[in-house]
Amino acid sequence: MLVEYRNFRAAFRRITARNERSFNEVVHGINLTIAANGITALVGESGSGKTVSAQALLRLQNPDMIDYSGGDLLFEGRDILKMDDAGLRSIRGREIGMIFQEPASSLNPLHCIERQVAEPLFVHRGLSAAQARPLVVEWLQKVGLRDAEKRLGAFPHELSGGERQRVMIALALINGPKLLVADEPTTALDVTIQAQILDLIRSLQRELGMAALFITHDLNLARRVADRVAVMKAGCIVESGAIDDIFNNPQHEYTRELLSGDFDGEGPAPKFDAPAAASVNGLKVYFPVKKGFFRRAVSYIKAVDGVSFTLRRGETLGIAGESGSGKTSLGKALLCLQKSEGVIMVDGREIHGLNEKSLRPLRRKMQIIFQDPYGSLSPRMTVRNIVGEGLLIHNICARGERDFRVMSALSDVGLSDPDYLDRYPNEFSGGQRQRIALARALVMAPEILVLDEPTSSLDRTTQFQIIRLLRCLQEKYFLSYIFISHDLRIARSICNSLIIMRAGKIVEAGAARDVFQNPQHEYTRILLKTAFE
Repeated sequence: MLVEYRNFRAAFRRITARNERSFNEVVHGINLTIAANGITALVGESGSGKTVSAQALLRLQNPDMIDYSGGDLLFEGRDILKMDDAGLRSIRGREIGMIFQEPASSLNPLHCIERQVAEPLFVHRGLSAAQARPLVVEWLQKVGLRDAEKRLGAFPHELSGGERQRVMIALALINGPKLLVADEPTTALDVTIQAQILDLIRSLQRELGMAALFITHDLNLARRVADRVAVMKAGCIVESGAIDDIFNNPQHEYTRELLSGDFDGEGPAPKFDAPAAASVNGLKVYFPVKKGFFRRAVSYIKAVDGVSFTLRRGETLGIAGESGSGKTSLGKALLCLQKSEGVIMVDGREIHGLNEKSLRPLRRKMQIIFQDPYGSLSPRMTVRNIVGEGLLIHNICARGERDFRVMSALSDVGLSDPDYLDRYPNEFSGGQRQRIALARALVMAPEILVLDEPTSSLDRTTQFQIIRLLRCLQEKYFLSYIFISHDLRIARSICNSLIIMRAGKIVEAGAARDVFQNPQHEYTRILLKTAFE
């Protein structure tokens, strides 16, 4: 076996208010083997210990904050837990490569992609920049990056989510490692790009003859890529075996729950008779492409190109499409967070072109939930301050009432424990952080919520919980949602109406039920086939 976990345990250290150290064990004596030349999937919900177990292979956690409290972790017979720093450096990026969950935060924003992909060649092979360049181009072409040679000088923010993930794969594999660790490599990607990335990982694994550990919260994704699977819950492996055996004859109740889980039917019918909460007409968001010494605009990227729609009160309008189709730009433009052209009406009032002072009262009515709650919540602020910040900025109520409203909003989203108020975002799971972000929006008593991929980084069971919570809150407060998602299964369960976008334009729109049952556009049919196959 290439990798063996033998009664492996891990515990996080926590510093108490009295500067005392306590330990919270998160992995409870797991046993797992990873064979050479195969793909093993590690599947489980948020907080189950998947990432902690995988990152132990490279000892990436801060040694002051984690304690590998028991067992062995062997790589080709060498115990990684007993390696010194020199030994760890020799295998990181050379014998073991890793694809991280969020490439936008894993890639250095200050370095171009050529330098980042070449770095393992500099460190482990001692190549010069000139010697590394052809290898970098070769690998960027191998992972399917368009115009690879022309984009060597591009920075991460200039690439789409799928392109950044391809760069991460090239970076992880350029030294031909014996083991690839892929930590949720497709969670933030649309279904078409997701399928491409899975096929790419599988084909490269076969071509290089390496082993892979594929971490995911979606058992169906594991089936598409893995040979064997281990199901993890609450720090324990509850079931493992060949992928077909697990799917055809699951033994553990939790595995059966993962396999049987699906969202509840279809969303409600559109509310055509309800008044409009917001509408846009001919909305355009163009980003200039600047070149030359004077940085003059030579062309434009048309992120949103003449889009029109109406959002009605109490309704959920879904916006779906592949990465780079303009979904997020459209949502930000509606809230005047993105420069745009066209007509934007909110509550019967034209808001396009209003100055910040005039916009401020309207911002209370329009809130947004971002895709990555960890990145959108300040790590230096407590939950009390995060949720109450809007009340403070708008001077809505006195301090005593502010705490009451904050606690009320947290209770609405299922976080009713008063102890949560003085904790920081890093002390919560992904699902809990998303609830905190939702409470931050709800405390302002909004009328419109833009939900930008609110469940993309969550496991299936937590997705269930968030969707049901959103339904309950919409009914309770008569909210209007703009629901941006690449997951059409989720969109089907919550949306009244649906817009399909491609390259900044709407290619299909209508009642969600009609779009799912009788798609008119070929692109919509491709998306549905990929999502529901």
